[in-house]
Amino acid sequence: MNAFRFTILSLVVFITMTSMAPKADDPDALMGKWLSSKKRNQVQIYRQGNKYYGKLVWMLEPNEPATNKPKMDKENPDEKLRSRPLMGLVLLTNLTYKGNNVWSDGEIYNPEDGKTYNCEVSLKDPNSIDLRGYMMGISFLGKTKTWTRVK
Repeated sequence: MNAFRFTILSLVVFITMTSMAPKADDPDALMGKWLSSKKRNQVQIYRQGNKYYGKLVWMLEPNEPATNKPKMDKENPDEKLRSRPLMGLVLLTNLTYKGNNVWSDGEIYNPEDGKTYNCEVSLKDPNSIDLRGYMMGISFLGKTKTWTRVK
């Protein structure tokens, strides 16, 4: 009887331990729709080849209040691009999966100031990511924002 109890106890411990084991690395875990930290925009992150990109697919206020026309990329330093609509604009580019739920070596464009920043993304859990934008390739010269997955 003791051997039977030991076997059952061992089986329960094994099942419990394997369910708590870290999940397998999944480079595509980043893919999906994400709500920005200010909850005003949604970005669809997708893979193209071995790189990840994100385009603006929803805005709380997609139109200019004064004209009721779609918001444009008016802060872009390139005058030729200032007339392009923000909706559908690719904001995240060239993210590469590095393992351990981290994507880096990419860039993020901020239409609010017209600047492009280096970018790194970390998956905190299945429904939240930390997105860090920084300048001059120096990570500590930046800001981290938490985005949440849209279900």
